[in-house]
Parts: sequence; structure tokens; C-alpha cells
Amino acid sequence: MNATLPLQQDRRTLYIGLMSGTSVDGVDGVLTRLEDGQPPQVLANASLPMPENLRRELLALNTPGGDELARAALAANALARVYAQAVSKLLADAAVAAADVSAIGAHGQTVRHRPDLGYTLQLNAPALLAEQTGIAVVADFRTRDVAAGGQGAPLVPPFHAAIFGASHGRAVLNLGGIANVTLLAPGQPARGFDTGPANVLLDGWCQRHLGRPYDAGGRWAASGHVLAPLLEQLIGSEPWFGLAPPKSTGRDLFNMQWLDTRLAEFDGPAPAPQDVQATLQRLTARTVADAIDRAAAGTQEVFVCGGGALNAGLMQELAYCLQRPVRPTDALGVPAQQVEALAFAWLAHAFMMGKPAGLPSVTGARGPRILGALYPA
Repeated sequence: MNATLPLQQDRRTLYIGLMSGTSVDGVDGVLTRLEDGQPPQVLANASLPMPENLRRELLALNTPGGDELARAALAANALARVYAQAVSKLLADAAVAAADVSAIGAHGQTVRHRPDLGYTLQLNAPALLAEQTGIAVVADFRTRDVAAGGQGAPLVPPFHAAIFGASHGRAVLNLGGIANVTLLAPGQPARGFDTGPANVLLDGWCQRHLGRPYDAGGRWAASGHVLAPLLEQLIGSEPWFGLAPPKSTGRDLFNMQWLDTRLAEFDGPAPAPQDVQATLQRLTARTVADAIDRAAAGTQEVFVCGGGALNAGLMQELAYCLQRPVRPTDALGVPAQQVEALAFAWLAHAFMMGKPAGLPSVTGARGPRILGALYPA
């Protein structure tokens, strides 16, 4: 049985964070030591590819289909087993016993995100994960914030503020399937929001035309040209880009149907696939830059995490559009691929310590909330 508050404060300092993001390409995990006032100490990290049949099913469950309830339950169980494999690898690599770990923070896989309708849905089987690992699991991080009138996303800005704060304006940009930004300024609460698509459209277009899951290094995009009229149509035709924060989004809005509709409406010659890819890459960079300029024009530097930080072409586009230094979070001592998993370890720690981790300045909730639900070992 799950509990919405920790049964007791656990003073062990080892936590595991697990993350499978909007790109649905794999599971990232970290085993870390978390102590108040100290930077996280990563003892082990793991990245497991998402099994292809499970990836297809998780993507399919983002849209209505037959027998959804049973399929979703089975997919959640399968995802928990992949999570358990990641936990096993982390423990083995660090030579740590399960009994020494306070909790696992497991976000699950978002398949619906509609805070405007009062719900968000992450597929997960935390009870099964607790059974398979023998470690308490903290899950369901978003729903309490949504219940309090918030967006339930993004969840990572409090963690970014805790480890990446600076004496000047700084942004931390996460590039998964969707892009979200954390805005940090001295003496002010962290702010953050989604800016729009990051890799979700790039990956989908690449899969369709090249049969590859992503455009490695942005090389295919580099073979094309940005189509300015198409770019302006993509931005101008979507009201969501103009909304003021707090705001969040996902595959419910930005998906291949969204792109196909706009390509069909494009008033110009049929674009070459590589030109569409180049334009989508610019779309990500441009919408990020526009969002930061509107919300925090005094931002002096941008640090990037998530899978998009490994895309050299996208990083170049960001530097061009932002006109500011753009570097991966590795430059701050935290590898870009570990940041989100670390964030969910941190959120699990906050829950176990009974500390609110929801920020009204980010999500728009009525007040700070303790986020998560506990599935004891």
C-alpha cells in the first residue's frame, strides 16, 4: 500500500534516481550520496536502451487505441522490470547492498499530460519495482502539484537551483523530447517552464525518413537548409508558444500529427526532408531563445543537459539563437546525461525528509507541496 507521506525520516544517504523521458529511447539511472549542504556524489550511473517492443508500445499509448487499460498495465510492468535491471547494475557497479539504499525515485513514463484538464498520467509499477529490488520506491511525483492547481511540470527546477545556483543570471536547459528551462537569479526563487519541442519532432522525422531513432550529431540536419517561411509558420500557427508561464506540454500537443498538419498547410514548394529537419532543429533553438529572452533577458549563460546536449548541431543552433555562451552541464561538474536521473534521486530524498519540492514559482500551484508517494520495501 502506498503512502503519501514517508513513514519515518530515513537517515541513510544513498538514493537511486531513474528516468525515462519523452524520447522513450532508454532508462538513465544514478546511485548517489545525498547529504544536506553537500553536492551530490555519484557512485554509479547506468544507461539501458529501451527494448524496442516496449518503446513502440509506450509511444502507441500516447494516443487513443484499443484495450488501453490492459496494455498500459502490462507496459508499466515491463518498464518496472527495465528499471529493476538498471538498479541491479547500479548496485553491482558500486558494490552497494540494496539494504543500504534509502529509496529509489522513479518517475515513470508520461503518456498523457493535461494539467488544463486536471490530470497527468505516468505509466509505472512502483510496487513491482519495490518487490524486485527490495528498496523503497518513491513515485507519482506530479499529481499532487496538479491537484494543487499546478502544471505538475517541470519538476527539475528546484534541483537545478540547489546545485547550479550562481551569483548572476543563469539558465539550465533540459533537452529531452520536450525542452524545459530553469531560470536562476540571485535572491529570487527559481522559475522554470517548458519551452516546446526539443527532440520529439526531430526524432520522429528522422525515424520516418531515415529509419533511425535520432539524427546523430545533427548531421542530417546539417545537410539541409533552414526554411525561414516554414519556421515562421510553425511558430506562428501554434498559440501555445505565446502563452505566459507557468506552462508545460508533451506529446499530447507536439507530435507527428502536429507537424504533418502544418506541412500540409505550408504555402510553398514541397520541402526536402533534410530541409525540414534543419528547420525543426532551428525551431527548437529559436523557441528556447525566445522564451528565455521574454522571461529573463538578463540571463548571461545557458547550461544544457539531457540527450540534446550531445547533438552538436543543436548546440550550435542554440548558441546562434541565444547569442550567449552555451555549454553542457559537464562544465559545472555534472554530466549532461545524469542530471535528470539525479533530480529524481533528489526528489525522493526530499520526500523521505518530508520537505516540499514543488515550487509555485515554477508550476503555479497554490503553494509548496511534498511530491511523491511511497511504496515501502
